[in-house]
Amino acid sequence: MSMVDSAGLNLILRVMRMFKRVFFAVVALLATTADFAGAQGNWQAEWDKTVRAAEAEGQVTLYGCCYDYDRVLEVFRKKYPKLKVSTLLINGGQLATRVLAERRGEKYLVDVISAGANSLHDAFYKSHVLEPIKLALLLPEVVDQSKWYDGEHRYIDAERRYIFAFNANSQAGQIIYNVKLVNPGEFKSHWDLLQPRWKGKISSLDPTTFGMGAALQYFYYNSELGAPFIKKLYGEMQVTISRDARQMTDWLAAGKFPICIRCNAAAEVGKAVQQHLPIAYFDTDEWKEGGSTSAAGGTLGLAARAPHPNAAKVLINWLLSREGQIAIQKFGRPDAHNSRRIDIPKDDVDPTNRLDPAKKYLDLAKPEYQDLSPIFKLVKEVLPQK
Repeated sequence: MSMVDSAGLNLILRVMRMFKRVFFAVVALLATTADFAGAQGNWQAEWDKTVRAAEAEGQVTLYGCCYDYDRVLEVFRKKYPKLKVSTLLINGGQLATRVLAERRGEKYLVDVISAGANSLHDAFYKSHVLEPIKLALLLPEVVDQSKWYDGEHRYIDAERRYIFAFNANSQAGQIIYNVKLVNPGEFKSHWDLLQPRWKGKISSLDPTTFGMGAALQYFYYNSELGAPFIKKLYGEMQVTISRDARQMTDWLAAGKFPICIRCNAAAEVGKAVQQHLPIAYFDTDEWKEGGSTSAAGGTLGLAARAPHPNAAKVLINWLLSREGQIAIQKFGRPDAHNSRRIDIPKDDVDPTNRLDPAKKYLDLAKPEYQDLSPIFKLVKEVLPQK
């Protein structure tokens, strides 16, 4: 065979190989497009079927705490007018008592539960009151994890299926001070709270209650604080304990106890700030140990044996949708909380709840931080016996 013939043959072979690659690339693209179209068609068909079944059920019931869901759900009611929405909004402890009592009486009244992470985890997840919420997520915009903080859905249960955390608040406002009696510039670390001059001058929400959960989790699991910090704070600093947020806020504003830990367990501190009382939040995110984030009441669960399972799916998907998360951020609380959805505006988020990309945070909405029993055990051991 001549050189020319050989060169020509090689050229033909190269063209054929190139054609082969292009051919298979086109086939793969068409297959992917078909799969995508099929997936789109599948979710849409499933969603339409679920909405029709929900409308046949006619109603959905949400039990919750921590947010003004009646106002939030005004948006939902306009979008799904054929669904009657019932709510029971009480604090986390009352919610747990109510649901567990209903279950003992074989009453299955609730479809969707929204409460603090500790309540959902310890009261409901451990008691097998929840179904996997992960299986209820249908809308592509909800399922798409790129729309969420850290590029993931955040579940706080060990199985990562039952408790969906939709908020990520900075915990910068956990410790509050009287601006007339405390110079915030003197505090560079949580350990500065343990200076002798503050002994007997600190009040705290009762550290044996779930309301202190996020603050205690941060103290306990932060490698620079841990059990030694908790022992000194609650065992040696003569901290005054209360379960009455209003009382603690009054003490703080009057200067009786110029530092308060978790006075903001209720809305009392926010009201006091609006009334221009002499109190402010420490920016603990700036302290040596860094900040923390928590779900701050923003977790969601699907009740087992829900009486309206399809309506529950519709409500859950709406609550986690862009529209739903905007409504929760805007109408849920006066101190607007920060949704874990990153594709929505954050202008209305309260400054103390915003996350700063330049700061480090210990994200407490993780399964490994949910067991409060060793923390409560430690606190009870170190608290002075009355």
